[in-house]
Amino acid sequence: MPKTHRTAVVLIPPQDVWPPIQAIRQQHDQHFARWMPHITLLYPFRPREGWSALREQLEEACHRVLPFRVKLSDLHTFRHRGSYTMWLAPEPKDALVALQTALWRVVPDCDDTRRYRSGFTPHLSVGQAGTAEGREEVDLVVSALQNEWTPIQFKASEVHLIWRNEPPDDVFRVGHRIRLGTEG
Repeated sequence: MPKTHRTAVVLIPPQDVWPPIQAIRQQHDQHFARWMPHITLLYPFRPREGWSALREQLEEACHRVLPFRVKLSDLHTFRHRGSYTMWLAPEPKDALVALQTALWRVVPDCDDTRRYRSGFTPHLSVGQAGTAEGREEVDLVVSALQNEWTPIQFKASEVHLIWRNEPPDDVFRVGHRIRLGTEG
């Protein structure tokens, strides 16, 4: 079954930690209205009609990963050809890489988030800036945001399969939740 940019597998922080993230995103993220705050694990993903066939395998993969605490402390940037992405670095990185790897093994062709020289880099995007602003200006914005940022922590206990329609109703919605393993 082909992949689509209308679905993804993500880790969504609990809504009680959203306000400071959303404050930055509302000001800097052109995708604020389309996406909820999230850490992308697999994107693009399978069409919704293919989810039921993958459900058991995805649940087994998630069951092998114990819930873990995530901390969002530091802001960084990725440079693209014509822009920069500003993002929060979730820690511990290794736990997120392990979760992403477990999910990717179920659908190995959904490898877009792994295709970078450095492999999968967990991140929570908070905004974009064009290269017209220049690296120094982007660094000043990130530095100012970092100085005002208070680290956030939350428990990662489930992943979310999300979907959207085509425009104009192209806001992502949670279609399915999969709990991570249980301790003990």
